[in-house]
Amino acid sequence: MSKIFEDLTIDEKIGQMIMVGMDVPNVIDKIDDLILKYKVGGILLYKKNYKNYEELVELINYIKKINTANKVPLFIAIDQEGGRVNRMPNDFDNIPSPHSLAKYKKENMVEEAGDITGEMLNMLGFNFDFAPVMDIKRFSDNHAIGDRAFSENKEIVSKCGIDYMKQLQNHNVVSVIKHFPGHGATNMDSHFILPIVKKRVEDIESEDIFPFREAMKNGADAMLISHLKIKEIAKYPCSMSREFIVKYVRRKYNYKGLLITDDFGMKGVQILYGKKFAAKKGFEAGNDIIVVKYQNDEDCLENIIKSVKKNKKLQYKINNSVKKILDMKEKYNCNNDEIVVDKNFLNYINKKINGLKEKLENNNN
Repeated sequence: MSKIFEDLTIDEKIGQMIMVGMDVPNVIDKIDDLILKYKVGGILLYKKNYKNYEELVELINYIKKINTANKVPLFIAIDQEGGRVNRMPNDFDNIPSPHSLAKYKKENMVEEAGDITGEMLNMLGFNFDFAPVMDIKRFSDNHAIGDRAFSENKEIVSKCGIDYMKQLQNHNVVSVIKHFPGHGATNMDSHFILPIVKKRVEDIESEDIFPFREAMKNGADAMLISHLKIKEIAKYPCSMSREFIVKYVRRKYNYKGLLITDDFGMKGVQILYGKKFAAKKGFEAGNDIIVVKYQNDEDCLENIIKSVKKNKKLQYKINNSVKKILDMKEKYNCNNDEIVVDKNFLNYINKKINGLKEKLENNNN
């Protein structure tokens, strides 16, 4: 997409680095300006945006149709992990939690879950999934991470996470490993409060970062940077810290894939920093994509674009990030093609999910 890059204005380039989370009802009433005016590069959908399979396909086709006016196809994203993080409409059966599947390593149920999820998302028009969780389970199942993690063991987390990641990739879905450098290191939840990690950096690197490091070596194309604050490293949370991103991601681990922030609409950062300031710092820190939750505040997007354009030092960084984004969209064949509703597909996927559930139940018995 090098020719497309040369044709992009600075506003369009900045737009490519913004993904908006549509955690609101009546999303069709709000989507046009985001795509046509702000030229955002990605849309993150939630379960509240659609009631059933048909509505989901209708919404994705609407988004794709509106985006034909733009030069670059969209990342159409979702948080689809299975278990308690399930964004599929109710007419799709839910895949069991990662932790329950990972207990039976010989059965390859994690790999099977990744295969089903990848096929399902691809056929629905999604090309970007914030999964798998590569944090280590240290607390109860209902903790912020809990049973979303594969295991208490870093080796098992690594193996399961990489297997799941590769299955998503096989189905042309960008797999975003999360929540670097490891949300399992704290019992606090960044949705509500800013988590502060008090562990030594050496311990974090040997334990929590281990699964991410292995995934980086095995072809992780994208990684989410969390709102964790590590006192030993930087003043700001990891997602807002240039020192952390440059020192611990780009240089130390030589990671060249896409870096995506966790949602700057989370209360953990909003309360302390405000969404506008946090998103601006996210750009400056060196992330490639900034995720901001839609909250009827287009002025936040205006503020981001204006402040970033003023910072001439960011021009090289913006160009570098946008080239990576365009390359990734080309690699994963992101497009504006229409999705077709197919009831046979719905039945086919549910049959595969129920087969996985039966296998799990038989092992539990």
